[in-house]
Amino acid sequence: MEQVDEAVKDEREHVLAIGFRIMPGVSPVASISQSQHQPFPTPSPFSFSVASTRWSSRPLIHRHSNLFLRFLVLLFSFISALTLVTPSTNNRHHPSPSFTDYPELIYCFIVAIIALVYTAFQLFKGISDIAHRGILISDLTSDYLSFVLDQLLVYLLVSSASAAVPTIGQVERGTALRKGTIASTSMAFATFLVMTICAILSGYKLCKRIGW
Repeated sequence: MEQVDEAVKDEREHVLAIGFRIMPGVSPVASISQSQHQPFPTPSPFSFSVASTRWSSRPLIHRHSNLFLRFLVLLFSFISALTLVTPSTNNRHHPSPSFTDYPELIYCFIVAIIALVYTAFQLFKGISDIAHRGILISDLTSDYLSFVLDQLLVYLLVSSASAAVPTIGQVERGTALRKGTIASTSMAFATFLVMTICAILSGYKLCKRIGW
């Protein structure tokens, strides 16, 4: 019986010696405490997918929403300019007056063309950035330019639309120019609202880049 107990004790000592093998240069207390406080990591099948989704999908969503808003600005500004240039009339004997007779409408037309050209460039740059990142200009320079130019364009749009509103009462009733002026002013205000959202987003993006 004593021989069996001694054999069991020898096996326990060997197990303890293997389990708590002392590393050179490390105290036994430190090695035991490190082994107790270091949990074994459990790999999750969703860890890689969640991290990749967090950093890859959100910027693409932001860029696609920005492109959609820019496309709306492009469409509204094109309609605003088109309704001033080509007013339709059903009576050929009484042609409609031209928008060039009113300085406010000329100003509204020029602002619509500026918005059209600027938004077309922003759309081209946005598509190029998605396909080839930073092919035109750097991201920091693009954020500064977009913020400044968006604010300027918002001011031009609201000023041109506000100047065109009193002109509606000056145009003769029943003419195609009056209808075109109403449609152009409505589109100018719609362009202003969408462009305001773009300006807010560009300001948020710039603040996030330089301060957050």
